[in-house]
This record gives sequence, C-alpha cells and structure tokens, in this order.
Amino acid sequence: MKRTSRAQSQFMKRLFIGAVILLVTFGFTHSISISLAFAIFVGIFLTLTQRNKSARKSDEIQSACPDIIDHLISGLQSGLSLNESLVGLSLRGPQVTRQYFEKFRIDIYSTGDFMASLEKLKADFSESTTDLIIEALLISHTLGGTELMKILRLLGNFIREDLTLRREISVKQNWIKNSAHLSAGAPWILLLLLSTQPATSAAFSNTSGALVLSSGLLLTTLAYLWMNHLSQMPTQSRVFTGIYE
Repeated sequence: MKRTSRAQSQFMKRLFIGAVILLVTFGFTHSISISLAFAIFVGIFLTLTQRNKSARKSDEIQSACPDIIDHLISGLQSGLSLNESLVGLSLRGPQVTRQYFEKFRIDIYSTGDFMASLEKLKADFSESTTDLIIEALLISHTLGGTELMKILRLLGNFIREDLTLRREISVKQNWIKNSAHLSAGAPWILLLLLSTQPATSAAFSNTSGALVLSSGLLLTTLAYLWMNHLSQMPTQSRVFTGIYE
C-alpha cells in the first residue's frame, strides 16, 4: 500500500512538472506540438532518472555492508549479544540502513523470535550482499557462534574487495552515462532554441512536423535506454531466499 501511494505521488509529481514544462515551452515556441514533445521528453527523462535513483539506493546499501560488519564485530567484542549488536545498528549503524534495523528492533521486541526477525530483515533489504551477512548470522545462531567473528572478518574482506572492483569499473563507465545524457538532451535543447523562430515553429506544427517529433522522441528514448543498459553493472543474483520473501 505504501509503495502504491509512493508511486502515485511520484507520478503526480512528474505530471505536474510535465505540465509546467509544457506551459513554459509554449510561451517560448508558441507551438503546441513542440511544447508537447518537449514535455513528454522531460517526463520520460524523469521516469528513467527515478529508476536510476532506486539503483543508487541499492548501491548505497551494498556500500554500507562493510560498516555493518564492523559495527557487529565491535559490539560482539565489547560483550554485547548478537541481538543487542543488531538492535544497536538502528542507532549507530550507517544512515541508509537504520530504518531497516529499526524495523528489526521493533519486530524482535514484539515477537522475541530471533530467526524469524532476521528472515524478515533479509526480505526487507532484498539485496544479495546483505543476504550473505544475515545468512552467516542465521547459521551461527543455529550451529553455535564460536567462529562468528572469524566468519564476519572474512566476509567483510570479501565484500570490500568486491566493492572496490565494482567502483573501479563504475568510474570507467561513467563516461557512457554522461554521453547518454548529452546525446539525449542536446538535440532537444537545440530544437527549443531554434523554435523561438516563427519559421521553425510553423515547420513542426503540421502533420509532417508532428511525425518528425514523434520519431525523434522514440529514437531518443531507445538510444538513451541502450546507453544506460551498456553502462549498467551486472547485478548479483540472490542465492539465499527467506520464508518471508
């Protein structure tokens, strides 16, 4: 329900921005076809940007995993139980993950079921990297925690090495994303500047002009999607699944 309302809110926000762009562009060009095409282009761009924002949040959570492990090790070394160390992450853990551990804190205090609360936490994160951490905790709780510190240290080193490699690749691929933004936006900015001339506005106000604008929108969207696809890092598959997923 919350996701539905959030999606509706984002849609209404994009619709409002599109309407503002339509009015502003029409004030410059006095052409409804150019204004409508430009507003649709901005709407498509905002939709794709929102998807990229979700991917960035996933990257932030994965980047926070080494800090989560460090907090767990620090808590266990100071004499805290595993439950207390996990609950403490709702206050002292990375900012991007605190809401998830706050939900875990409420759930474990209300039910007292450590295993079920961890499974719910894993389902809330829905990330392959956090799956590794939580599975290590589940196995340790089931079989005994004598090797938990060693497992967490090894896991922390593995995740850090993987994140370092991914960051190096991501930096080298950023030029692809920048090229996609420039290639997608430059023709439309040029069109907006040229459409201040009455002759340009008139040229795109007929059926042939509308067809050219529609084709341009389609080709720009396909090119932008393809460039973003080329720049994406391969996502790690989730090996572990929980009973609450």
